[in-house]
Amino acid sequence: MINCIAIDDEPLALDLIADYCSKIDYIDLKKSFTRPSEAADYLNKFPVDLLFLDIQMPDISGIEFYKSLKTNKLVIFTTAFAEYAVEGFNLNAVDYLLKPIMSGRFEKAVTKTRDYLDYLNNKSHDNDNNLFVRSEYKLCKIEISDINYIEGLDNYIRIFTGHSKPIISHMSLKAISERLPYDAFLRVHRSFIINCKRDIAYCNRSIQLGEKNIPVGVSYEDNVKRFFGLK
Repeated sequence: MINCIAIDDEPLALDLIADYCSKIDYIDLKKSFTRPSEAADYLNKFPVDLLFLDIQMPDISGIEFYKSLKTNKLVIFTTAFAEYAVEGFNLNAVDYLLKPIMSGRFEKAVTKTRDYLDYLNNKSHDNDNNLFVRSEYKLCKIEISDINYIEGLDNYIRIFTGHSKPIISHMSLKAISERLPYDAFLRVHRSFIINCKRDIAYCNRSIQLGEKNIPVGVSYEDNVKRFFGLK
């Protein structure tokens, strides 16, 4: 069960969140607040897992309120202005919801929160089927088996799956490699990690993965040859 509170200076917005929460059996809305100061008092006394937090409020912004909290809690920001999502992303928000909030979009954000909490509580790479990365101002859930390859670009990575466009995240290739199953992925270049469970072929210091030709770096060549039984 996800215990949460909602903070918004608009009572109608709080009523909508309460209505949506009442229809989802794994979330428990403990209390709603129009005044952030009262919410802060509550948080000092009672533990919660998640905040629904409006960004634009008269006394203090949701961003500043979240920064003032003594402990980090998961947060879903709500806002009528898309530009605020960038700052929410910098605070590691699980998601942000643009007003007027639609029920389907709300449920998607809450489902992501549940999955992320499950992931945090069972962080064992050998058993994980999913990977969570931050992309486009929110948390993205990726099925590890969907990944074809990952490309590193300075401080960013691009994750290529069987779906439409690559997922771009601000992290290093080394950091993402430490979160992948060691027996399913192979670093073949300073800029590339491949899913070695795919149909792949090695020839002339490159990996053929579908229609993509991926170069093999000199310092990775011995490991690649060993994988293919060539050394």
